[in-house]
Formats: sequence, C-alpha cells, structure tokens
Amino acid sequence: MSKQEIIENIKLDKLVHGGQCLGQTPEGKLVFVWNGLPGEVVDAVTIKKKSKYSEAIVTKVHKPNPNRIAPQEPDSYISTSPWQIMTFNAENTAKQTILSEAFEREGIKKVTWKPFTADLSQEGFYYRNKQEFGFWGDEKGIYTAHFVRGSHSKQIVDSSALANEKINALIPDFIKSINEFAKKQADFTAGDLKTATFRCSANGEVVMALFIKKKYEFSTFEVPTGLKGFVVYFSNPKSPASVATKKLYTSGDITLTDTVGGKNITYDVLSFFQVNLPVFEIALKKIKAVVKAHQKQLPKSKIIDMYSGVGTIGMSVGADVLVESDSSNIAMAKDNVEGTDTEVAHATSEYAIEHIVSNSVVIVDPPRAGLHASVIDRILEVKPSKVIYLSCNPSTQARDIRYLSELYSIKFAQGYNFFPRTPHIESLIVLEIK
Repeated sequence: MSKQEIIENIKLDKLVHGGQCLGQTPEGKLVFVWNGLPGEVVDAVTIKKKSKYSEAIVTKVHKPNPNRIAPQEPDSYISTSPWQIMTFNAENTAKQTILSEAFEREGIKKVTWKPFTADLSQEGFYYRNKQEFGFWGDEKGIYTAHFVRGSHSKQIVDSSALANEKINALIPDFIKSINEFAKKQADFTAGDLKTATFRCSANGEVVMALFIKKKYEFSTFEVPTGLKGFVVYFSNPKSPASVATKKLYTSGDITLTDTVGGKNITYDVLSFFQVNLPVFEIALKKIKAVVKAHQKQLPKSKIIDMYSGVGTIGMSVGADVLVESDSSNIAMAKDNVEGTDTEVAHATSEYAIEHIVSNSVVIVDPPRAGLHASVIDRILEVKPSKVIYLSCNPSTQARDIRYLSELYSIKFAQGYNFFPRTPHIESLIVLEIK
C-alpha cells in the first residue's frame, strides 16, 4: 500500500459500480471513496494512489447526505458491507441507478426497468444463509476475523450483521473448540487456518467447512453441538483461495435441503446456492412464468440451464439439461434430478454448447465474468427462442446483451437486492428473438 495521506474537502458526486462514491478534490483530481455518499463534502485518508485517481476512506463528513445512518458494525462494516451507512430505500435507489447506467454505457438506452425489488422486511440484515470468516491469532488465542479494507491487517469479529442468526449463534462455540484443539497440537497457530464457511438452511440447520493449510488429525476436535455437519479440508497453501484440495475429516451430514420454487433442492456446504432465498424466489417466479408461457406456445421445445449449480433454477422450471462444471455442484445436481428425465452435463459452458438449440429456452446464470464468448456465438448461430439471463454483475451482463441485441430484444428487465448492505446487484433480463 502506498503512503497514506489526508485529502480534505472532497466533493462527492455519485455511487459507482464498485461500491465507492466518486468525488473530486478542490484541485479536480478524481477520488473513489469508501464510507461516502452523494452530495457530501468529506475528508478522507488514501489507501491507493494512481496517476489519475486515488482511492480513500472517509474520516470526516462535513456535510452529510440526509440518507446517512449509523452502521450496525462500526468497527468492520467498511470491509464487509460498506453500504450499512445509508437507509435501505436509498440503497435500493442507488442500485437501480447503477444498473441502468451499466446498460447505458453499452449503448442500451431504451430499457424499461420494472421496479427494483428487495425484501423490505429484512432491512438488509441477517439474510445470508452462507458466511465466510478468516482468522487471526495472538498469544491469547485464535479468533474469527476479516481483512481491513485497503490493508493486509485483520479485524477481529465474532458475528456478522448480514448472516443468519443461527450462524452467528454458533461462532462462539466454534472459536472455543478451535482454541481447545490448538492447545493439544505442538505447533498449531492461526496461520495454519485459511477460512471457515458456515451454511444455514431455512429451517435453521447449520453445516460448516474449515479450510486449513496443514494436514492435522481432527478426530479429537470437539464439534459444536449445534452443527448438523462439519468437514475439514486441506487447502493448498500456495493458493490464496479456499479450495478443497483434500478432505481430512467429516462429522455428521454436511448436506442441507431447502424448498425452492416448489422443489426440494439438496446442496452441501461448498455448493453454489443462492444466499438470499426470499428475494431469489421473487426472481424465480418470473423465470418460471416465462418458461411456462413459452412451453404453452411450443410444447416440445427444450429448456437448457447453463451454469446450473445444483440445479436450483433448472429443477424449478423442469429443464431438460443442466450444464455445470464444478464437481461438488454436479454431485448435488445428480441427487436433485433423481427420478426425473433431466440430463446433467458435467462440463464448462463453452464445452457444452451443443445443448443450445433452436426453438429452445436457454437459462444462464454465469459467474461475475459473464458469458463465455463461445456461448454467445452459439446463441447467435442457432437462435434459441428465448434467453433468460440472471446476473450478479450488471457490467458484464450489459456487455453480453449488447452482443446478443443483434438478434434479440429485451422483453423484461428487473433488478433485485440479493445482497443488501453491499454494492452487489442481481438483475434478470429476458431476451426474445426478433
């Protein structure tokens, strides 16, 4: 990190896609700030300096935005959920604006957006059914922690204002167990740990995965009584990501089941599965309606769910084919399709494009990078009747739809707040062949 300095009297203009608020110094230099809102005048400390702009964190607000509120987690929110500083209505409005601007930047200006949708009963807290924590340790013990934004240091946390309260309730017992386990080992430290991932079903069952950098024997580990299942994975220490390189220990059952779209969907602690089911169900209801209307017109047409995960969308709409590349997701998807005629294709999307055919409905829910170029080319080549595109990244979604707009028209567009109190935005676009 470059040397920090205080920038005074920054005038803030608007919230941008990355989550910061864009502003200018009195000298006209651009600054992207965390902890700032439009219309404010602030002082901020730099965490990154480039020739054309700086990135900074607000330290003092001279003129507050009327929608500014006190964060629930004053010590850690900037790192984990930086939009705790505004009212929920203001957050939803800002997300719709960012979503619209992403499409306008790609030259897609005539989009009729349905009202931005959120679960107002949540007020943006305690909604996540999956939560990940890092670790930090000292001579007194090991703690759950998060990285501090803009640095390599960590902030100790013992809960998350975004996580399901069943998850938060188990963290103290887990920390007690990991510290007792560490005392029994000759050289065990917090540095041997990568992350802990908790996952909770709608009925309150919780499972957990622990990722570690050394191969310890965990048979003496006291699993917290509130956990349905617990698994330990050795994760390659050369990789910063928590990848399950080898399973070291399992206790109980690490699978969960939820009813989504009227179907029982089984998943495990590592599976791709939506973190905010109430809002996801709203989007899923629209997807089902589009598919049902299409099948009424063309009863024999195929339904293909690309990037299907465990099959949450595909099973809900009666898809003919689920395409997924992750082995953990594939295992769960095969369980979920048991007793149906749905085919599960274990392949990356670009190697399964033959499943995309004419007169079909193609459902895509890709990672943040968006659609693979070969998927776009295949769609443009065979011209399926409809493309249903759910995305967690409006920028790449808008880019992909610009390519597809050569042959397709937007028939439905709506944004959803799947990830309250964070800058992340989900959006659903329904495309129909012209």
